[in-house]
Amino acid sequence: MERINVRVEGRLKQQLEAEAREKGVRPSDIVRQALEEHLRQRTPRPNCRELAEQLGVLGAAKGLPADLSTNPKHMEGFGRD
Repeated sequence: MERINVRVEGRLKQQLEAEAREKGVRPSDIVRQALEEHLRQRTPRPNCRELAEQLGVLGAAKGLPADLSTNPKHMEGFGRD
């Protein structure tokens, strides 16, 4: 397990230590749990498809077949001069 250092106000340190005593755990256990919970609740970053949807670029080409990317017949002659 990796180690980090965090500076906190004296009041926060006292509260952390008091809760650790009450629960019978180490202060680092409480900090680790709080950090994990915080990161779990973060809004995930959108992936490329989600970004494209937000930008409105999916489906931007009108009048093309719906199966353009999946039907091999649309690839006949592609790349030939």
